[in-house]
This record gives sequence, C-alpha cells and structure tokens, in this order.
Amino acid sequence: MALMGLSTIQFFWIRWSVTLNEKNFDNRVFMTLNRVKERLIQDAQNQEEFKDKFSKNINRQQSDYKIAFDRIFKDRSEWERQKIEFELWSTFMMVDPNSFLENIDKDHLAEYLALEFQNQGIDLPYEYGVYSNVTDGFIILNGNYVAEVGSEHKASNLQENAGLKDSKYKLALFEGLNKEEPGFLNVFFPNRRSWIWKNVTPILVTSILLLGLIIFCFTYVIHVILQQKKVSEMKNDFINNMTHEFKTPIATISLATDSISSPNIISNEEKVRRFLRIIKEENKRMLSQVEKVLQMATIERKEFQLKLGTLDVHELIQKAVEHASLKINSRGGKITTNLTATRWMIEADQTHISNIVANLLDNAEKYTEAIPEIQVSTSNDKDGIKISISDNGIGLTRDAIKNIFEKFYRVHTGNLHNIKGFGLGLSYVKLMAEAHGGKVFVQSEVGKGSTFTVFLPFKAKTEK
Repeated sequence: MALMGLSTIQFFWIRWSVTLNEKNFDNRVFMTLNRVKERLIQDAQNQEEFKDKFSKNINRQQSDYKIAFDRIFKDRSEWERQKIEFELWSTFMMVDPNSFLENIDKDHLAEYLALEFQNQGIDLPYEYGVYSNVTDGFIILNGNYVAEVGSEHKASNLQENAGLKDSKYKLALFEGLNKEEPGFLNVFFPNRRSWIWKNVTPILVTSILLLGLIIFCFTYVIHVILQQKKVSEMKNDFINNMTHEFKTPIATISLATDSISSPNIISNEEKVRRFLRIIKEENKRMLSQVEKVLQMATIERKEFQLKLGTLDVHELIQKAVEHASLKINSRGGKITTNLTATRWMIEADQTHISNIVANLLDNAEKYTEAIPEIQVSTSNDKDGIKISISDNGIGLTRDAIKNIFEKFYRVHTGNLHNIKGFGLGLSYVKLMAEAHGGKVFVQSEVGKGSTFTVFLPFKAKTEK
C-alpha cells in the first residue's frame, strides 16, 4: 500500500510538472509573438510607400482635414509635428490594416522570430506563417511569400498546413478601428510534446529508477526473510534429528557403564568385554555422525581435495549393492543391476563416489514403504557415464524436488520425518558430483517412486 501510494503521488507530481512546463512554454511563445508584432508595427510605420499611401488617402478622403493638418504643422514645433504624425499613422493603420498585413517583409519576420525565440530560450524547430482573413490563406509560409493561384491553391494551402492553421499559438496583427482582425501570425511546433516531455524525462527516469530500487529491495528482503525462515526450520529439524541420533548411543553407553559398575558384572570378564564392545561401537557411531556434519562444512567451504585415480564404476556399484542388499533382503525386497555402459573406467575419488552410490541406495530403501524394489543401471554419453538408481518408494512433490539437495532439508510426509538422518545425504551427493564436474538429476512422481541419476565425466573437471 505504501508503494502504491508513493507511485500515485509520483504520477500526479510528474503530471503537474508537465502541465507547468506547458504553461511556461505557452507564456514564452506568446511573449515572443507580441514582441514580433511590435516590431512589425514599427516596420510598417517606417515604410515610405505607406507614407505615400497615407498622404494620398488623406488627400482623397479628407481634403478639409489635410488643410487643417497643414495649418497645425505650420504653427507647431517639429517635435509636436512628429507626435501628431505618429498618431495619424496609428489611426490610418487601424482604418486600413490589410495594407500593412500584405506588405510584411518576410526576411524581417523570420529574423524577428528567430531572435525572440532565442531570447526566450526556445530552441525547438517550428513552422510559421502569416494568415490573411481576406484571402482565406497564408500569404507568408516559413520565410516565403505564397502566390495566389485561384481558390484551389488556397484550399491546398490550408490543407497542407492544417497543423499551422489550427495552432493555438497565433496572434492577431494590425486590428482595425472596429476590432476587425485582418490576419494572424501563426506558429506551430511539430515536436512540442516531445520537447516538453524531454524536460521532464530526467525526473521521470529518476523516479522510475528509485521506485524500481525500492520494489527490488522490498522483494529481496521478503525473499531473504522467507529463505531465512526455511533455513531456520531446516536447522531446527537438523538439531532435533541430531538429538535423536545421539540420544540412543548416549543412553546405550550410559546403561553399559552403569552395568559395568555393578558388582555382579565387574567380576565377570566376558560381560565386561561385551559392554566395552558396545560402548566402543556406540562411540564410533557418534563419531561417524559428527564426522559427517564436519565433512559437509569442509566440502561447502571447498577446503577438501579429491584423491583422483582410475576407478571401475561397475565394480564399485557391485560392492555397494552387495552391502545394501542385506538390509533390503531383510524386508523381503530385492535390488537388481542393469550395467549397460560400455565405458566404465573413469578418473574420480573412489571414497566419495562410493559414498554417493551408498547414500542413494540408502535413501531408496528408507523412503520405500512397500517391499522395496530397487534397480541400479548405467549408461554412457559422449562425455561420461550415468548411474541411475530407481525405486518404488513414496516419490517426491515438485516443491520437494526443488529443495531436496539443500543442506538439512528433509521430506515431511506423514511419519517419514521420523526416519533417521540429518538431511545431508543428497546435499553431499550433489556437492561431490559437482566437485568431479558432474551433475545430479531426479525424476519422481508421488506414490510411484523416484529415479536419481548421477552423471560423472570420464575425467574429473575439478576447479584449480
């Protein structure tokens, strides 16, 4: 909700900024047009041909006024004479504004526009024209006079320059006494919208980047929290499992020690030896569990070194199957082999590869509720050998498949959480396979069993 609120505020703020830029731009354009209009009026008053026209008009229309005008000039000073003349010129311009419109100098107009736009800081490409209401068309377009060749040309004139004709940037020129508008000075900016947005773009991009950063950080924090929650749960499970794994041997050792201390036992050498053997085996079992945890920590830090040598994979599998078959046969199950690989000699660490196969066989037996049926097979591809171990166990869900190779992770299904182990077996398998330059794959379906495939290259690709 906070992110949505911040995004909404940013949106309205940027829109307000765009509106403000548009108003500022409009004000500068109209200031430019007013300045150009003033310059055009000034030019019109200085043209000799208009002075002649003014005199003829006065002589033709108001002869009595001409006499009065000469009498006034006779009795007045030069400064007063110029003042009266200027006022009469202004009056004449208002009486006949079309004459001024038609005699605008195109070069002066282009120069004035360029200069005033420069003064206002507007460097945007533009089109301009002087539109006449009398001829219903442009008489000047982009620095050129427009010839009038019939009504068709006028229609084409307006059609081709529709954007300029309908532009909101226009200013009436030389209004008459009756407020008649003979024509307009029009300016059109084809790239106005992009220019306005260009000024806002840095703010917009910065806002998007900052919002994106906030969203990324928020997402990352949530991801980390969920990961930490999962890790915490797995570590709690690990501690619980380790407690149960150690509880039995500790209880056994304690019981054996108490038994040895008994007067009836201590005098019997055979029973003492038996209890000592139990204590030794249970102690060895605890050391083995501790060694497994420490070994995983060493592997994760990559502080181990593989003892590479030539390894017969088929022979290694046969030995592992022989050891695993005892436990499987005791449950009435069976384990079969299908060793079809044509190349089975690889460069690898025998101890770690043996542990990989043993761990996978142990999992296949532990996670099979029915009578276990396990198959071990091998095959080749161009780079190495594949070892596949299939079972008819409980199978794995998609979520479980994503996590089974993580340290301490154990499948929580029914009462299977009580199966002994620290959740380190598959993590070890993955790390050791990758240490040899190989990979581990799994295919599984809930209730139909799983197939784990380990790929090992013919020559270990260890990191230097």
